[in-house]
Amino acid sequence: MHLHEYQAKQLFTEFGIPVPAGQLVRESTAADGAAMAIGGDAWVVKAQVHAGGRGKGGGVRVVQGRDALASAVDEMLGTRLVTRQTDAEGLPVNSVLVEQTVSIAREIYLGMLVDRTSERVILMVSKSGGMNIEEVAASDPAAIITESVNPAVGLQGYQCRNLAFALDLEGRQVGALAKLLGAAYRLLLDCDASLLEINPLVVTADGELLALDAKVDLDDNALFRHAKLAELRDASQEDEREHTAQQHGLNYIRLHGNIACMVNGAGLAMATMDLIQLHGGSPANFLDVGGGATSERVAEAFKIILSDPQVEAILVNIFGGIVRCDLIAQGILQAIGEVSIEVPVIVRLEGTNAAAGLELIAQSGLSVETASDLTEAADKVVAAAGATSS
Repeated sequence: MHLHEYQAKQLFTEFGIPVPAGQLVRESTAADGAAMAIGGDAWVVKAQVHAGGRGKGGGVRVVQGRDALASAVDEMLGTRLVTRQTDAEGLPVNSVLVEQTVSIAREIYLGMLVDRTSERVILMVSKSGGMNIEEVAASDPAAIITESVNPAVGLQGYQCRNLAFALDLEGRQVGALAKLLGAAYRLLLDCDASLLEINPLVVTADGELLALDAKVDLDDNALFRHAKLAELRDASQEDEREHTAQQHGLNYIRLHGNIACMVNGAGLAMATMDLIQLHGGSPANFLDVGGGATSERVAEAFKIILSDPQVEAILVNIFGGIVRCDLIAQGILQAIGEVSIEVPVIVRLEGTNAAAGLELIAQSGLSVETASDLTEAADKVVAAAGATSS
């Protein structure tokens, strides 16, 4: 789950990571009050969306004077921001963060993430702060300095010093970075975050360290332990279908093709999408209904994929291990009965009660075609989608 910058900075403050003074604004009339609370006569206005590259997209502005502040806030609120990390529609700007300006001497990159291969937290820093870190890593890998944290002993002082020296920090800045890294590491663990990023972490003209930006991603699978953090989810920043799927315990990701897929198991879903592509088709989504899918959950999954206007054919590919194929068939028939369906549906069932499931479909009288294996199913659905679009 992504957090907005202002939400991440609230966590930073709780854990002792220094951030600039700022105020969240949801209405343009509140801009003047934010200016008074922060002080000064110049401010930074930041659109709050779940995407990077906001500055290049016009989502970050430095303004001088209250009139300019009110104008910038008014121009941002209610718009959709398009960046390199969004689609052409962009994301809605429902709030902006107004912050004090900072005199910057240096910009540094700092990141922490869970490396599932090594099963450790990896710390990353670079002198190239404020830049697209992916581009830095691609063009100059040596510019990224890393430390791996052994979970048995936690983050060590020498690791913090190693990173500080690699960044050419000196004097009290070394201790300040060590303190900041310790706070960030505690936040990552205590909040079950999968990613924490500060880009840039700045050295101010006074030699202080300050988190000018903040990005925190939380592990969805651990949110049951963090009820207050779960409440921070902003559904307006998510694809509506993806959010609905999440509410029903479904793993759904919208793609740009015209053949919808409903599969149980992430590996089988990926294989199904690959096979559709191999046979000349284009998947419209990734949808894993899970190993313990019920007929009700399958019905909801069907409704979600049918709500996508770009879908011209549907492939249901179920391997009945834990889940029973006859229950899947009931869910398919239930969904078709509840939702008007005008596109071809190809069903391939294999495993537990597959014959019973196929019999239910055959006796339903509905226009649902079955396939005996996955290759045949891919051929049929690609042909059906082509016939629909022609």
